[in-house]
Amino acid sequence: MSFQPVVPLSGIAGWSFLQRTYDSQFAAFNASPQLQRDTDYFRENISNVLTAEDLVSDRRLLSVALGAYGLADDIDNRAFVQRILEDGTEARDALANRLADERYKSFSDALGFGPNQIPQTILPGFAERVIGLYETQQFEQAVGAQDETMRIALFAQRELADLAQSGKSMEAQWFSIMGLPPLRSMMETALGLPASFGQIDIDKQLEVFRDKARQKLGTDSITELVQPENLDRLTTTYLARSQINSFGLNTSSASIALSLLVASQA
Repeated sequence: MSFQPVVPLSGIAGWSFLQRTYDSQFAAFNASPQLQRDTDYFRENISNVLTAEDLVSDRRLLSVALGAYGLADDIDNRAFVQRILEDGTEARDALANRLADERYKSFSDALGFGPNQIPQTILPGFAERVIGLYETQQFEQAVGAQDETMRIALFAQRELADLAQSGKSMEAQWFSIMGLPPLRSMMETALGLPASFGQIDIDKQLEVFRDKARQKLGTDSITELVQPENLDRLTTTYLARSQINSFGLNTSSASIALSLLVASQA
């Protein structure tokens, strides 16, 4: 039987355990024979893929490529995936640019099958880069099967760090957060925003996100948020609020409980 991640506790205590044991659990998970077979196949065959059609025609290769970008659920949507890849991202009306989920843009850019692009599949290091992402995503998905909040927290740790180094403007970084479902979910929960929040005007959402971040986290700068102390505060607040929400406490009780939970970890 393949190794499955162990998350014995929920909330902040569970996160602390996962952080302490991450390296050993990650290594054990990725030693799985099935995962090894999939990544070996990708490593040996991806350089033969020169078009989007080539990729969607090979389910095993497509599974790893989609999985690396958190899009495994699209494995049976071959025509959709092919369109995403063939459109690229240069044109404003490209399909990936018209979708709210920014993972499609990252996926399309990474493969390089769009107009005027060079297929990245033929370049040195491509296979290992995708395999590294795939292994990370697979582990996070397995953690999520135990506790979804842990998966989101793990995703946020690396994606926020990448955003901070992306060179994007502050506004563009926040739009990226809003366009990545796991990050958006984490921020909405940590900042105490309601489920209906996503229905308001997009520019107003940006304004509220940044204002709430300044109020509750002390900054709306992603570069500052990924500093260890601030990232720990964000993660702790998210996990604490998630636990409170699962208990179904009212607003005043939740505020008190959150303060106690966060204070206990200080």
